[in-house]
Amino acid sequence: MGKNRLEAFSDGVIAIIITIMVLEMKVPLGSDISALHPLLPVFLSYILSFVYIGIYWNNHHHMLYTIHHVTGGILWANLHLLFWLSLFPFATGWVGHNHVSPAPMALYGAVLLLAAIAYFILQQTIIASQGAESILKKAIGRDLKGKISPILYAVSILAAFYQPWIAAAIYVFVALMWLVPDRRIERVLHESTAK
Repeated sequence: MGKNRLEAFSDGVIAIIITIMVLEMKVPLGSDISALHPLLPVFLSYILSFVYIGIYWNNHHHMLYTIHHVTGGILWANLHLLFWLSLFPFATGWVGHNHVSPAPMALYGAVLLLAAIAYFILQQTIIASQGAESILKKAIGRDLKGKISPILYAVSILAAFYQPWIAAAIYVFVALMWLVPDRRIERVLHESTAK
């Protein structure tokens, strides 16, 4: 199978995930601006999840660009990642409708943690299939952000049961940390084509 088919399938699933998330925002019954007030927590949780899905989509695209051939392991690792990403609409909706309550915030963190682990597994599966000199292996380097993020998600899951706002702040912080464009793969690709 070519990587284009894998990327098209993944893009389609991610587009559906975003569509499902936006459907959580129901049209208010009133016609004045105050009718939107109850939707604010839902909207804020949607924004955060949209950013996370966008980050995954962007990094996933760059990661798949490094693949020369798709293996069965890559297919399953990719499906594993898409499974955890598909839970974003549920976790987002639960957080938004319950105004940053402990259990929904902890579940949101668990989904983030498991998606991060699934991404790491996909990354390692690609590296293993592409060989010791793979572009992805060269590009990720020490992967400091990739190592810090799961730790922060684990801390936020625990914090959610004591101070849910601390968990929310950690989720926003990690999203902002990843929002800064990661140019490692682009840089390594450029260097390898320049030789």
